[in-house]
Amino acid sequence: MLLEVGNNAPDFSLQNQNDETITLSGLKGKKVVIWFYPKANTPGWTIEGKGFRDEFKKFDSQNIVILGVSADPINKQKNFCDKKGFQYDLLSDESHEMLEAYGVWGKKKFMGREYMGITRMTYVIDETGKVEHVIEKVKTMSHAKDILEIIG
Repeated sequence: MLLEVGNNAPDFSLQNQNDETITLSGLKGKKVVIWFYPKANTPGWTIEGKGFRDEFKKFDSQNIVILGVSADPINKQKNFCDKKGFQYDLLSDESHEMLEAYGVWGKKKFMGREYMGITRMTYVIDETGKVEHVIEKVKTMSHAKDILEIIG
């Protein structure tokens, strides 16, 4: 079940691309954008990730942390991050624990085939750890700019 605006965002403890532990509770006092993507190094997610990379200074100047999350292992996150020059953390949730807590892991359908996977969406968490925005309709080409407009 998706989180709703006003919910407390579940805390998590995940490894980033550099095998460092990142927790939501450790980011209190900062706004956090958490964008979920199914798989590193795929075309759509590369475009979306580059958008956050290109707008990084605008987020950073507003004390906003960007976190990308997928079920990819740390080494794939590292490769994706290094290859594309991302200045923000990509988190690895191979256990799907955080993905499930945020309601983004579940059954998906593609070309008549059902499988378990990640729903593409984004949460904006406020400085106190509450969900401020839920973005279910993600446009990969303009997503980072769309988020900046929403939180304006």
